[in-house]
Amino acid sequence: MTDADLDQAYTDLCTAMAKVGEAQAPLFLSMVCLSMMSRFEQADDVLPLIANAQAQCETGKVNQV
Repeated sequence: MTDADLDQAYTDLCTAMAKVGEAQAPLFLSMVCLSMMSRFEQADDVLPLIANAQAQCETGKVNQV
């Protein structure tokens, strides 16, 4: 994905979250994540992404995978 593609996807994600509202945001994000995870062939492709996101939330440091 290009930087422009990432920017568009992130913008659309943020817009959709704003439309569903703060109360529904966790459910919305869970649904998006499950949909994206289903496109991977195996759990080994997804598990490092989950671990990285968790570590970033816990430490406050943002790293790219």
